[in-house]
Amino acid sequence: MPVKHDLYADLSVTKEELAKLKSGDAKLNALVDHYDELDADIVSAEQAGDASDDELKKLKEKRLQAKDSIASHLNTAS
Repeated sequence: MPVKHDLYADLSVTKEELAKLKSGDAKLNALVDHYDELDADIVSAEQAGDASDDELKKLKEKRLQAKDSIASHLNTAS
């Protein structure tokens, strides 16, 4: 069964910490929203079973790039 990817574990932050950071940072908020959309697309495609392996791989690569953008933003904001 497909499940959402755990962004908080990857970034080593709690949900509450990220929410606090997002509230004061419009760019971070947009980056996380984009990540969440990609993650939801992946979960939906996996559940439906109608996406090819190549399509899923591309979506997962986009999600990884989105996560890297969030991590980079957090590092520069620190």
